[in-house]
Amino acid sequence: MAARAVKRIGLIGVGKHGSRYARHIRLDLPDLELAAIARRDPTLAATAARELGARAFTDYRELIERSGVDAVIVVVPPSLHLDVITCAARAGMPVLLEKPAAPSLAVGRALGDVLRAHPIPLMIAQTLRYNAVVRALHAAREAIGPLRALAFTQRFEPSPLGWLDDPAQSGGGIVLHTGVHAFDLARVLSGLEADAVTCQTAAVHTHRTEDNFAASVRLGGGAALATVSCSRTAGARSGHIELTGERGTLIGDHVLHRAFRVVGTTIEPLPLGDNVPTVRETVRAFVDALRAGASPPISFSDGLRAVAIAEACYAAARSGRETAVEAVDARPESARGAA
Repeated sequence: MAARAVKRIGLIGVGKHGSRYARHIRLDLPDLELAAIARRDPTLAATAARELGARAFTDYRELIERSGVDAVIVVVPPSLHLDVITCAARAGMPVLLEKPAAPSLAVGRALGDVLRAHPIPLMIAQTLRYNAVVRALHAAREAIGPLRALAFTQRFEPSPLGWLDDPAQSGGGIVLHTGVHAFDLARVLSGLEADAVTCQTAAVHTHRTEDNFAASVRLGGGAALATVSCSRTAGARSGHIELTGERGTLIGDHVLHRAFRVVGTTIEPLPLGDNVPTVRETVRAFVDALRAGASPPISFSDGLRAVAIAEACYAAARSGRETAVEAVDARPESARGAA
């Protein structure tokens, strides 16, 4: 893959989460320029463009084809991913795509076909990989031996975003939009692939999607088991991670910024770096890979594997039975990067 000169960034989607990308590009990444933004509402697009000092588009196709940007960041509902990525791929435009990679495996496989026909550098923004606590746990995992049990919980407030409760736009609820973080980390931290899941879901504040779930994930043919529980029903935020190996346990909270190693009953704090903004670090990793001519560090296949686990969770919740996780095609393509 050839090295690219990357300076001018286009941002497709400037809602609640897209605005975080815009803020970090403008304030924290001085070697980048937010050159263009796309938002469907012309009034909101014009207002955002004035505030951000960028050129406004109401059609993402025009931004991709006419703005002169070097790469785009896509932060839109998953129902739009296939159309947006198809346009970008045909234009040869590198993409940083907000998770989940796709609203379903079927759409994800269609996306994979597009990327094989029109290869581009594409990175999935599994931003939690860049959290300081997650990185500390990853660095310390070999000290506790092979992992046998993993646990992930995430709690936060009900979302104000109405489209999240519309399956036609979102593709699903908290299993797909938050669970994919834990499903991705289960693979990365254990080094194992998911085989099968059981799952229960509930709707507390939502009407058409779930906002509460608990799942069990079998990894590596039973070498390890992971439990994952996420809810948007809490009055407080937390992000517990627990990794149990044959020589100890690592415990951390990626929201509260703390991590420990436990051996027997001895507790030792793990060294943590600064609590860095994960969106900023994700953008930086994407741009660094493009400039170096390297594969983006989180591939489309990585993102789709997390979607496959989410889809198995939905099937298990409907059936009440353990459900196999479908395999994801990992044939080499330029959209694929290091795990």
